[in-house]
Amino acid sequence: MQQVFKGLHVLDFGRFIAAPFCSAIFADLGADVIRIEKREGGEDRWVQSVGPNGAGAGYLSNNRNKRAMTLDTTTPEGQEIARKLIATADIVVANMPDEAMKANGLDYASLKAIKPDIILASATAYGRGGPYSQRVGFDGIGQVMSGAVYRTGPPEQPYRTAVPYVDYTTALCLALGTMAALIHRNATGEGQEVEAALLSSALMMSNALCIEQAILKQNRGRFGNKGVAIGPSDLFPVGDGWVLIQITGQPMFKRWCRLVEREEWSADPRFADDELRARNIDVLNGRMTGWCQGKTIPDVMAALDSARIPGSPVLSPQQAIDDPHVQAMGYLKPLDYPGLPAPAPVIETPFRLSATPPTIRERAPTLGEHTYALLGELGYDASAVAGLRERGVV
Repeated sequence: MQQVFKGLHVLDFGRFIAAPFCSAIFADLGADVIRIEKREGGEDRWVQSVGPNGAGAGYLSNNRNKRAMTLDTTTPEGQEIARKLIATADIVVANMPDEAMKANGLDYASLKAIKPDIILASATAYGRGGPYSQRVGFDGIGQVMSGAVYRTGPPEQPYRTAVPYVDYTTALCLALGTMAALIHRNATGEGQEVEAALLSSALMMSNALCIEQAILKQNRGRFGNKGVAIGPSDLFPVGDGWVLIQITGQPMFKRWCRLVEREEWSADPRFADDELRARNIDVLNGRMTGWCQGKTIPDVMAALDSARIPGSPVLSPQQAIDDPHVQAMGYLKPLDYPGLPAPAPVIETPFRLSATPPTIRERAPTLGEHTYALLGELGYDASAVAGLRERGVV
């Protein structure tokens, strides 16, 4: 089966999530992706350790299908090896501060001097060109600066989400931009620099909140799990857990009224549209809470499915792994990794292609697993590689 990016060469100098998951998408689509990290390993390798060898949970997901080598790019010999690798590459992916990019010879001008048509895909925290551009930042920075955290949680305290959605959104944006740059290069022979920023990605996700505020000046606060512009909408307690139920649009609201035996509400002026229902959400949520009392999750889900109303139980991570739909769709692929007591359930590529499907073929590499093989491909023999190792270059 021919894969879209078979024959494409990608160097991944990324750490943590945004850059590594971007390059993982290219690897899933057939590209030869080489992860290059410090001799002691990148910081992301150990975060949320799940094995005796220190492998991190996110690392296992974000670095599947890659080859890995260690390299000290601060040494002259390491820099020479990096230049040889860059000369073979189509894309370089990185997420370092600008000064670190230049110090390691990974800024676009340096890369272009080695390979004129190269594409540099860089993930930054704030984007280049503003007063915060030299600051460092993680996913949470995007969350709190986008207005999303201000609007999330109970009235007395803002909450950020437990999952790094800004990082992964940035990875997807960076991958999309890089694919566009490849199309341009194929048409013109020109490389370019592609940038995606955590703050920009976060603002994209919360843009409707900003537009609403700019136009209406409502200064909305936090409402917990209640719907912001629809109703009823909330997490509702049932006998064996919690269920999310969300109603939007008049046809669905009418079906909900029949379900909870309040058909007269479908003509009630208090609930004439989504905005009015949001204003009167306490009445609607109160009825939903009452309807859920004494019912189990299977009872509620059967009734919602019959009424064509969206809802879902709140699943724990284990329940998400075991969910029959997740299992049937094959969204989580079990991958063995040295030292793990069980396979890691790694998420598949977040899109599917009917003719050229992305695949997860290999687990994430151990530290420097392919260093010798990759140096051999660059022309270094066993004696030269041993010398590099003795001198602490690899």
